[in-house]
Amino acid sequence: MSKGPRAETFIFLDLEATGLPSVDPEIAEICLFAVHRSSLENPEYDESGAPMLPRVLDKLTLCMSPERPFTAKASEITGLSSEGLARCRKAGFDNAVVQVLEAFLSRQEGPLCLVAHNGFDYDFPLLCTELRRLGAHLPRDTICLDTLPVLRGLDRAHSHGTRAQVGKGYSLGSLFRRYFQAEPSAAHSAEGDVHTLLMVFLHRAPELLAWADGQALSWAHVKPMYVPSDGPSLEA
Repeated sequence: MSKGPRAETFIFLDLEATGLPSVDPEIAEICLFAVHRSSLENPEYDESGAPMLPRVLDKLTLCMSPERPFTAKASEITGLSSEGLARCRKAGFDNAVVQVLEAFLSRQEGPLCLVAHNGFDYDFPLLCTELRRLGAHLPRDTICLDTLPVLRGLDRAHSHGTRAQVGKGYSLGSLFRRYFQAEPSAAHSAEGDVHTLLMVFLHRAPELLAWADGQALSWAHVKPMYVPSDGPSLEA
């Protein structure tokens, strides 16, 4: 498991999909916020002392029609459905999506660090599956940071082995409420969750940047969630 280089741009990522890993899901919505390292190292604060969203920020949000059906739970949580996406004439995760993603990422100063909450268990392997199905890849020097285990580990280290953190939730919503004493907006939309993720990151930015510099893993470490029945072999 190789580490990557020091990232200059952080790509905050969230996916909404047709279900959990057990049903071999497909992506139905993807959102990325690209933030340069300098904005994370030097955040602006509002009158209450809370960090503000960076003014210089690139966003990309795309909806797409998956071939697999949504589970009832996934549709309830995300508000997305096969019928609604088809009614809006959305195509699937295809080469046009890949081209848009590649163009978006090519505008950012590299190396890039993908940031997702529960990324190594869900977002990263699912994105890897969809890209590999189309023979596409991210830039070779891309690294990855999963804020869920990292924040849990940082809190454990701060508590010096005490039970201070026991019972505290580490969902994005729980973290946002703990850090900002407010409810996150538009939860379980890809853009809403990326906004929440970025705010959570900003609250702990010095620690998370240091962690990324020292321990973030290369994208090459990410394995596909599953092998789709169509498309090329995912061995690479």
